[in-house]
Amino acid sequence: MAASQLDVLIIGGGITGAGIALDAASRGMRVGLVEMQDFAAGTSSRSTKLVHGGLRYLKQLEIGVVAEVGKERAIVYENGPHVTTPEWMLLPFYKGGTFGKFTTSIGLRVYDFLAGVKRSERRKMLGKAETLAKEPLLKEDGIKGGGYYVEYRTDDARLTIEVLKKAIDSGAMAVNYARAEKLLYDGKGTVCGAEVHDIIGGTTHRLSATYVINAAGPWVDDVRELDGSKRGKTLRLTKGVHLVFDGGRFPLRQAVYFDTPDGRMVFAIPRDGKTYFGTTDTNYAGDTAHPAMTAADRDYLLAAANGMFPRLRLTSVDVESSWAGLRPLIQQEGKSPSEVSRRDELFVSESGLLSIAGGKLTGYRKMAENVVDKVVSLMKSNGNGGSYGSSMTRDLPISGGDVGGSARFEAYVRSAVADGERAGFSRLDADFLARRYGSNVSRIFDDAEQSGRLAGVYGLPSDLAAMLRYSMLHEMAVTPADFFVRRTGDLFFRMDTVRAWKEPVIRAMEQELGWSAEQGERYAAELDTLIREAVTPAQP
Repeated sequence: MAASQLDVLIIGGGITGAGIALDAASRGMRVGLVEMQDFAAGTSSRSTKLVHGGLRYLKQLEIGVVAEVGKERAIVYENGPHVTTPEWMLLPFYKGGTFGKFTTSIGLRVYDFLAGVKRSERRKMLGKAETLAKEPLLKEDGIKGGGYYVEYRTDDARLTIEVLKKAIDSGAMAVNYARAEKLLYDGKGTVCGAEVHDIIGGTTHRLSATYVINAAGPWVDDVRELDGSKRGKTLRLTKGVHLVFDGGRFPLRQAVYFDTPDGRMVFAIPRDGKTYFGTTDTNYAGDTAHPAMTAADRDYLLAAANGMFPRLRLTSVDVESSWAGLRPLIQQEGKSPSEVSRRDELFVSESGLLSIAGGKLTGYRKMAENVVDKVVSLMKSNGNGGSYGSSMTRDLPISGGDVGGSARFEAYVRSAVADGERAGFSRLDADFLARRYGSNVSRIFDDAEQSGRLAGVYGLPSDLAAMLRYSMLHEMAVTPADFFVRRTGDLFFRMDTVRAWKEPVIRAMEQELGWSAEQGERYAAELDTLIREAVTPAQP
């Protein structure tokens, strides 16, 4: 990057920055992206892991938000069916509750209309018996029925990484653990790049760019402060916490979305033999890089879970893991955290710094399109750029998404499993890898001999060794936390795997990546801290 004159330098490697990188690179721009932590380490690995249209925003009359992100759900799914899948959601309603049969029916019908939902996924209204048949754990007292509609479940961190890998395939350059410490300006006071510190290598580089885009999520205002342009609208950070339970202890059959007595909306979602539950929505003013579950967060969610699923009698002992994430929302005075709009906004400072804030995971592609459209417009008006067309990402599969769309995904998996078995993987492991990596799984199967060597030397299971090698070679995983949290999600959904294999993984990464002794100690301690924080509440 330092040897190039970039058209666009993006600060921030979450889903927003990754989306902008893909949109700009696919139009032919010279793109660089820097991320001070790991890719997706902030908000983009700590969401509810749903590509959803925000049904609750109908209550706030956020019609535009619902319509835009609702339509985006299907686009995200078609472009990456290996990281996104439809999830039927049950919205039960009770006597005296916020939602009744009429309001639920009308709300979901409007939702389907605004989101352009295809006929096979449009809402259905269920009676009491049908609702309880869908999910027998539900509280029976006062239940009157339910609405049944489709959302989309995703792996937020893997979605981010696949989008970024596609951006790199399209010509972008990106690096993690690289912190923008200073903005650079030309003689007219126009921002023209950044001074970036390589946290791992210890070197500092001056990157030159015609336009600098601030997509730093919860740190957007910090970058605006570097520019001296933090005024007017600012960020308001709110925290969301999720708890994870083993499916044997919380045997949820059906994803459920419901309102709590204080009016907040909560999801309970089955995933890979686990059930996760959340989210909280509270103002946050702590360490932006390390939000954590507190006892109050945990107890609030346990009370909400036991209120809706009273037979379970869940306690803190049942919590296998948790995560806490921040929402970088636009400040709106007088509104509670749950009422603040999720609409995104683009700010252009006097120096020309473009800052994108707010928004939702679901709308990342459209947000990116709007930002790059603004860059193209500025290029034309300022006469300092080439001729770039409109966005190409609506029908552009992300990395791993070249499987023929959602309709052909299962056929692709069947074919890939046969290839995996020929490469020496078990049918179960081959199926798991094909579903996780989509069309990129061919690289893993082609590399089976080398990943087998890794498994043999360090005593790792073959599937874990294959994922570890792939994540180091092709996904820029640097630390065991990168691997266990953002490349696999195991810290959340397979904590037993993390505990069982963390030492061999650390040894393998230490040798393969050439860590120093100090790095090895630091990275191992970081992983131990994350394991502890996932199950132990932080002090408020």
